Amino acid sequence: MYKIVNKKKLCATVLADIVGYLVFSPLLLFRRERSIDPDSVKNILIIRTAYLGDVVMTLPLLKPLKERFPNSKITFLTSTAAREVLINNPYVDEILTFNPFWFYPSERKKYVEFIRGLKQRSFDLVIEARGDLRELLLLVFPLKARYKVSFAFGGGGFILSNRVPFTSVKHKLEYHLDIARYLGCGMNEEIEWGVYLTEEEKKGVEKILDDNKIGKPFICVHPGARHPLRRWFPERFASLCDRIAKELNIPIVFLGAKDEKDVIDEVISKMEYVPRNLAGLLSLREMSGILSKSQLFLCNNSGPMHIAASLKVPTVVIHGPSKSYWDAPYGNLSRIMEKPFPCRDSCDENSCHHSNYAACLKAITVEEVFCAVKDILKK
Repeated sequence: MYKIVNKKKLCATVLADIVGYLVFSPLLLFRRERSIDPDSVKNILIIRTAYLGDVVMTLPLLKPLKERFPNSKITFLTSTAAREVLINNPYVDEILTFNPFWFYPSERKKYVEFIRGLKQRSFDLVIEARGDLRELLLLVFPLKARYKVSFAFGGGGFILSNRVPFTSVKHKLEYHLDIARYLGCGMNEEIEWGVYLTEEEKKGVEKILDDNKIGKPFICVHPGARHPLRRWFPERFASLCDRIAKELNIPIVFLGAKDEKDVIDEVISKMEYVPRNLAGLLSLREMSGILSKSQLFLCNNSGPMHIAASLKVPTVVIHGPSKSYWDAPYGNLSRIMEKPFPCRDSCDENSCHHSNYAACLKAITVEEVFCAVKDILKK
């Protein structure tokens, strides 16, 4: 059973799987899924390179994994941009970074150099957390490891020694918890995840707030998103923020990466109220620290939304395409602003095929979001 929305990608994956199972069939005849002995696992590699929000949603896997394999060294392979969310994490012993050319604009020759070095490392257990055929073929397959664990719903099951069962579509974070359950990890009701700032970093966050004359309480706003189709309209963000400032009298702080600065500048240019604008000025860890101090986070469906969820910051998210049951803020107080469009389940977010372009975003009004903000603040 595959979990792929894009039809072209699904066809390519099925074809690759047919070829893969044919090529590997002699080996598969003698391969039996083995139970994983915790005492035999000394080195673990977790692979999650794409994307920031997905990497954040992998973090709840770490503590149960460390408790299940207490004598093991855990190495986490992720992208350069996502590395910051793993720094100072008590359950990660080493961070490796690589930007795969199948996800990011990078040189293919760098892959050859990277995989050559990775093959020289010794791992007992390799966990590919995405369930992606490309990751399995190009990152997991070349490695020598006794146990290779992932889902087969994205293809590549023939590479794995152990396949995590897939029964139904659920929240992305739950898939990572399913990996922990499969490995026999003990699971607590409350998960532990987030960005672990050092004491020095926390003092730096307070200094940023003081230097920019940001008093508490305040609201953080992030109008950006990796996919343009996830971004609510600048004029609506501007109107909403003006209402929040005028009627609720709460300072507004804009956050965003350097490449989102133009989007945020456009929103601010349409506002009457003058907010504090920290877009493009903060590291990912500094932004996480500012978020942790905010009373509420207002955003599109994006990576920072998941950071806010991990920090238990109340969130109002404007959810356009894709499925909120798949990637909504997990576990914290939130309001998801979305409309029931039938095309949502088949949307791959790269292009809109609705007759009314971006209809799912157009249907969300300023008044509705403002009421959600007020409701969250009351709670």
